[in-house]
Amino acid sequence: MLDTVCAGWILLPLGRHPTRHRASRLLQPLIGDDNPAKPRNPGPRNGDDQERGKFARSVLEGSTVALISLFGLGLGGYAYSLFYKRTMRNKIENAFATGYSSQERVALGRISYGTEPDKIQEIVEREYWVPRAEQDVINDVVSGKTRGRYHLVIGERGTGKRALLLEAMRKVNGDGIAMLEAHNDLEVFRTRLGKAIDYEFHEDYIGGLFSIRGPRDSTPLLDIERALNQLEKVALSMRKRRGKPLLMIINNIHLFKDDEAGKHLLEILQQRAEIWAGNELVTTVFTSDEYWTLQRLIPHATNMNVMNIRDVPKDVVNKALQGYRARYHNEHVPQSILDEVFAKVGGRLIFLNQVAKSRDMLDTCIQINRREKSWFLNNCWILGDTMDDDVEEQQKYCAAAIILARALVLRESSATDADQFILPEIPLHEARQIITRADFVQPFDHINVIHIDAHGMVRADSVAMQNAFREVVQENGFEEHLKATLNRLDELESLARTREVAIRDVPGRSGGIVPVQTYCARI
Repeated sequence: MLDTVCAGWILLPLGRHPTRHRASRLLQPLIGDDNPAKPRNPGPRNGDDQERGKFARSVLEGSTVALISLFGLGLGGYAYSLFYKRTMRNKIENAFATGYSSQERVALGRISYGTEPDKIQEIVEREYWVPRAEQDVINDVVSGKTRGRYHLVIGERGTGKRALLLEAMRKVNGDGIAMLEAHNDLEVFRTRLGKAIDYEFHEDYIGGLFSIRGPRDSTPLLDIERALNQLEKVALSMRKRRGKPLLMIINNIHLFKDDEAGKHLLEILQQRAEIWAGNELVTTVFTSDEYWTLQRLIPHATNMNVMNIRDVPKDVVNKALQGYRARYHNEHVPQSILDEVFAKVGGRLIFLNQVAKSRDMLDTCIQINRREKSWFLNNCWILGDTMDDDVEEQQKYCAAAIILARALVLRESSATDADQFILPEIPLHEARQIITRADFVQPFDHINVIHIDAHGMVRADSVAMQNAFREVVQENGFEEHLKATLNRLDELESLARTREVAIRDVPGRSGGIVPVQTYCARI
C-alpha cells in the first residue's frame, strides 16, 4: 500500500502547490533517498536554493498560463471583431436586396404585401390614378438608368413627390433601394438612417460590456458619418456584382432645422451625394417642400439635378377624374362639373384624391377652400387700428402676408388661358420689395401660405389658397382695414422712436423755482 501511495504521488506534477512540498517532506523518511551520495540533511544554503528554484518554476508556470490565456482572449476578441464587421456588412447588403424594409412597407401600404398580381394592379390603379409626366424621369432614376447625378425633388405640399418615387420603387420591387424620412432631431434621424440601412451603430457590439469608451459614445453627426462610411464600403463591393448604383431616398429634408446643426447635417449628406454620384456608387434623392433647402445646397452643388414638381395640368385632371368616377362610382361627370372642380382645387393631388373618393365632389371642394381660407386668416389676419402695442411685431408679419396676397391677386390677368389656369407668380426679389422685408417670405413658405419654386418664383401655395386670397382681398372694406392697420403700425413704430426729455426744477438765484421745460425728439 505504501508503494501504491508513493507511486501515485510521484506521478503528480511537482511545484504546483506548497502543500505538496510539505507532503513530500513528510513521506521522505518512509520512502528513503534513491541517491545515497546525497546528504540526508542538506545545509541551510542548499535548502534555500531549492525553495527559490521551486518558486521560480511556479512563477514561470503561472506566467505562461496567464500569457496563453491573454493570447487566447485577444485572438477570440479579434475573431469576434472580424465576425461582427462581416455580419454588419451583410446586414447592410441585405437592406438593399430585393424587397421592402418595414419603413418602405408602411409607405407603400397594401402594395408591398399583396400576393395576387391582379389585386395589386387594382390597388395601384386606385392609388395612382392620375398619370404624371414626371413618372418616366423618376423611373429612370430609381431603376439606375440615370447615373452620375444626385437629385433634389422640390414642389408644393401634396403635389405627389413621394407618390412618384413609391410607384417607381414598386416597378423594381425595391431592388437596391433604401428610403427614410427626415426629422429635425438629429438623434431621431440617426435612428431612422440606421433602420433604413440595417446598421446598429455598434450598439450590439459585445465590447460595450467593458468599461471602455466605445464608438457609440459620440455625437449624432459622428454616428451618421460612421453609417455612411459603412454604406460606402458596401456600395463598393456591390457595384461589381450589380453593375448599377444603389439608391438612397431621404424624404422631406426641409424638416431639418435651419440652424448650425441642420447646416452641418446637410453638408455631410451633400458631400457624400456628390462623391457617390461622381463614382456611380449611390444615387441620392432628396425631396423637399421649401425653397431654403435649395438655397443651402446650390452653393456647393456640382452634380445636383433639380426637379420641380408642379400641379397636374387641367386636361390630364379632367380625363383622369372622369375615368375614376365612371369606374369606381359608376357616374358620368359633365364637363361643367369638372371645370368647377379644377377652378376650386386645381391639379393638386392631395385635394384631387379627396374629391375623387367623396360622395359629393363640389361639396368637398367647398370644404377644402374653406379650410385653406381659415388657415390663412388664423395665421395672417390683421387687427386694424385698435391693435395693442404688444402685438406690433406679430402684426408686421401678418400685414406683410396680406400685402403679398393682395399683390398676387392683382397679378391675375383676364388674359390667362381658362383651359390651363396657371397661378400668378412674382419673382422672389420683387416679393421682398413689395413687403419691404427680406426675412418674412421664407416663414410664409414654411406655413404653406405661399410657395417658392426652384426658379425663385413666389406664388400661392395652391389654387385653393389663391381662391382664399381673392376672397379676402375682394371683401368690402378690405382696403380701409389694411390702411388702418398700416397706419397703426406706423404710429407704434413712431412712438417707439420718440423719446421725451425733461429738465428738473432747479432753484433760482432769488430762491424761486425755474419752470419745467419738456422737449420731445424723434430718434
